[in-house]
Amino acid sequence: MKVGVVISSNDPETVWNAFRFANFALSSGDQVKVFLMGKGVEAENLDTENFNIREQMQNFVDRGGEIMACGTCLKLRRKEGNELCPFSTLKDMYQVVAWSDRLLTF
Repeated sequence: MKVGVVISSNDPETVWNAFRFANFALSSGDQVKVFLMGKGVEAENLDTENFNIREQMQNFVDRGGEIMACGTCLKLRRKEGNELCPFSTLKDMYQVVAWSDRLLTF
């Protein structure tokens, strides 16, 4: 199955659970793409004592998952894209939605 995940939250527990789900879907044999939008582009900087989000994100990428981040949302936060939050466009988000058999939002 092709699973698309859109994360627009900057709540550490929500983002952590979204990436835990994405990693589980990968381990179940699914193809998974994550699009970070709005507050979601802050994901890699949300680690807390209880929620190691960056580790979940790195595991996801290392296992073949793809992460994209809204370039406009990054610019609004004066951030640049990188390996875990690559600069992407609404066209990329549209393509994730069109590609997905299932789409989840967090």
